[in-house]
Amino acid sequence: MDMIETLEPKPGADRRAMMKGALALGVLGPAFAATAARAAEPAYPAAAFAAKDVDAALTALFGAKPAASDKITLDAPEIAENGAVVPVTASTTLDGVTAIAFVVAENPFKLASYYELPAGVLPTVSNRLKMQRTTQVMAVFKTAGGLFSASREVKVTIGGCGG
Repeated sequence: MDMIETLEPKPGADRRAMMKGALALGVLGPAFAATAARAAEPAYPAAAFAAKDVDAALTALFGAKPAASDKITLDAPEIAENGAVVPVTASTTLDGVTAIAFVVAENPFKLASYYELPAGVLPTVSNRLKMQRTTQVMAVFKTAGGLFSASREVKVTIGGCGG
């Protein structure tokens, strides 16, 4: 007599397999979705943030230098008593702004902050920057028409970058 075993699923095995699959999908699904969302995000401009020269930071970030514009308003204090927390605000009436950056000339790393703006967002940003010493602060706006900037000197009495 042949010994043939029939393999039949145990009662409830299909249900258990379905529940394990659902659990795995519930746990791994958001991770896959987050990975897909990160892939859609723009790349972090590491070279621009690491640049130790203003021109190198602007070239790494935008590929060019900006032109001065009177359509940009840069609000920064004339004198900052504490360089650890210097409030700055930049806004513009330029159309089609896609990115805004703050550059601090005398800081160890020149690019202080960078924002990419989706369509329809008002081109205004505020930040509190650290400044090592008295320096020029530049706000750079990227538009479809090119790069534009405004700058202002801020006198720092107590440095915020360990100075």
